[in-house]
Amino acid sequence: MPRRYWLLKSDPETFSFEDLKFSPRRTTCWDGVRNPQARNYLRDEIRVGDGVLFYHSQSDPPAAVGTARVVRSGYPDPAQFDRGSGSHDPDSDPAEPRWYAVDIRLEREFTRPVTLGEMRCTPRLAGMELLRRGSRLSVQPVRSEEWATVLKLASRRASPAR
Repeated sequence: MPRRYWLLKSDPETFSFEDLKFSPRRTTCWDGVRNPQARNYLRDEIRVGDGVLFYHSQSDPPAAVGTARVVRSGYPDPAQFDRGSGSHDPDSDPAEPRWYAVDIRLEREFTRPVTLGEMRCTPRLAGMELLRRGSRLSVQPVRSEEWATVLKLASRRASPAR
């Protein structure tokens, strides 16, 4: 099966790329996703070895800041059963879990962020799910051409301010 690519959004106040960098083995459980479509991606489609664009959604400006690799495919999100968790779901049944998680491991920190504005101005990214009007999913598929384009943008030097 060919490698697939994904964009995972995180509010850096909640969990940042820096947090991933300092996690044990630079690996974390990607949990707390509470959207049914995003859950379906986590449960049914994301596989070990897939690439991840780590995206800071609530930063100024929002930007892709690095890459990770999926090291464990979908499994029941433990936070849904933890009463002390902000992601607890009292209606979720351990026999039939409602929510899923994956584990990711840091692969590469970008030398500079690739901002949402820069992506919007890049014709090769015009069809990217992230840029679609009304798209708010925290887990999104990324086509291989989009992946390559974002990596190329990340390796460019920042333009001097005018």
